[in-house]
Amino acid sequence: MSRATSSAASARSAASRLQDNQALQLATRTGFAVNGLLHLIIGGIAIGVAFGSSGEADQSGALNGLASNPGGVFVLWVVALGMFALGLFQVLETFIVRGTYKEAWAARAKEAGKAIAYLAIGLSATNIAMGSRGDSSGQAQRITATMLSTPGGVFLVVLLGLGVLATGVYFIVKGGKQRFLQDISAPAGKTGRLVTTLGRIGYIAKGVAISVVGLLFCTAAFTSDPSEATGLDGALKALVDLPFGQVILTVVALGLTAYGVYCFARARYAQL
Repeated sequence: MSRATSSAASARSAASRLQDNQALQLATRTGFAVNGLLHLIIGGIAIGVAFGSSGEADQSGALNGLASNPGGVFVLWVVALGMFALGLFQVLETFIVRGTYKEAWAARAKEAGKAIAYLAIGLSATNIAMGSRGDSSGQAQRITATMLSTPGGVFLVVLLGLGVLATGVYFIVKGGKQRFLQDISAPAGKTGRLVTTLGRIGYIAKGVAISVVGLLFCTAAFTSDPSEATGLDGALKALVDLPFGQVILTVVALGLTAYGVYCFARARYAQL
């Protein structure tokens, strides 16, 4: 066995032992639950937007909403803990991945992407708990503006948009083919069928929302207008402008709510 192979095996073994830690597993399950809570809030805000209310239908809007309630700061710290635990769990997952060279690196990239997303939400929750006010849409626009102002920036924004669009398609396919069942030990009977239905609807709805985010990034690149890159909030609000937009946004919002409920089920049945 070569030194590189031995080092990789040692890293996988260490990562696997850390993942088996009961405290980390409890925190990770908490992360799935608070992720579900955030999606329930986002879904509720989006339904309100569909019927003319104002609100920021994304993670920042959900976190700011929590902060405004009594005891909200405590809940935000729980959200941050759960998201950081999820992020750490996914980082460890990148070390455990096996397979052929191309398959392994593709899987590592997917797990690393999840880790970054969870850690980013955890950081947002921490900042808001400490008194800052999150603004995902504004942050997306600032990042896009910075990228567009650099040489080759348009190409970078297009790549970013295509990457986000690919993530959305991945969610849609994962929901449509029920591949999310590989992540959980679904119970038998009516409960299992309910979890499967919630997961299928939720993944497809979230995939649609993420796909629109990716399309908006591409639009920002082609028009050289960073204001087009508005994140999840802008993507959901853009649906209202489509024919039958109110109905479409309501359906997607209900789907995001279903995803939130599925996340609670995943907190209970996740394979860790």
